[in-house]
Amino acid sequence: MLMQRRRFLSTTLASSLAATLGAPAVHAQGTLTPLKFTLDFRVTSQTSPFFLAQAKGYFKDEGLDVTIDVGAGSVASITRVASGAYDIGLGDISSLAEFHAQNSDTPVQAIYQYYNRAPFVIIGRKDRGITTDFQSLKGKKVAAAAVEATRRSWPMVARALKTPPELFSWVTTDFSARDNVVVRGDVDAATYFHDSAVSLFARVPPKDLSVLEYNKAGLNLYGNAVLAGKLLQEKPEVAKAFLRASNRALRETLANPEAAFAAIKAREAILNMEVERDRWAITRQYLQTAESQAVGLGGVQGSVLAHQIEEVAAVFNLARKPAPERVFNPAFLPALADRKVVA
Repeated sequence: MLMQRRRFLSTTLASSLAATLGAPAVHAQGTLTPLKFTLDFRVTSQTSPFFLAQAKGYFKDEGLDVTIDVGAGSVASITRVASGAYDIGLGDISSLAEFHAQNSDTPVQAIYQYYNRAPFVIIGRKDRGITTDFQSLKGKKVAAAAVEATRRSWPMVARALKTPPELFSWVTTDFSARDNVVVRGDVDAATYFHDSAVSLFARVPPKDLSVLEYNKAGLNLYGNAVLAGKLLQEKPEVAKAFLRASNRALRETLANPEAAFAAIKAREAILNMEVERDRWAITRQYLQTAESQAVGLGGVQGSVLAHQIEEVAAVFNLARKPAPERVFNPAFLPALADRKVVA
């Protein structure tokens, strides 16, 4: 009996030790790794999958304590991550290519392509003669923030259309005032992320507006991606863990977004959920595309990215052209089987 008890204790101790050694240190120690994540803009359904991952404990399951902060634009996220103020961010990949050209030693890379196609649009008033033909913008006034991806990408569209970038005049306007200047008629049109325009659609009937989509101008552009910097060298497993949790939540949100909507409502009680449902209906068109079905959520096609970088280099007259593999690093992506789009 004594021998059996000793054998039992020895076996139990060995099993416990093996389990402890085999588990991630973060769990063994009973602590979570803190991680700061900056959005590109405010809390909306556009980024609701990240809040679902937080609300359902997917980040914690991966040993992470993630703080999600609002952003100041899809370009600003790059500098936030590059400076080390944030570990991970959501930012524009064209702007990242430009940043690489100017900062060749930067550790910042895109590691998950969130928007498979950039939702860049210019929305104009039909009563000002604007149609879905970009030439209808000739001589018009278009509102845009000083530093934002849709405005900065316009020269690439102009190049694809073989039209002068000076086709219209820019009117610099803060993000928060953009709807107002369109409604008042101070400008003829404004730049938007397509899914951000639901606030304008709530004030001006969509039938009175023309939506000019960049991706219908013969130019394929990837949009905002998940970016990381020093984290990739210092804590690569943490970056992978963040993507596993986020990808899991994105797939669930694409299948059924209601839990994700509840998560953003818990974060921002003032959100109008009917507006957010309309917003998500537009967002998902740019996340779940024919290409993402082929390469998986978060992935890119090398030829498409290379062409985009070529365009950025030519339009902005960059002194050097970054290699696509420096801009986008697929090494941190979850397995392809886990990134397949849910039908």
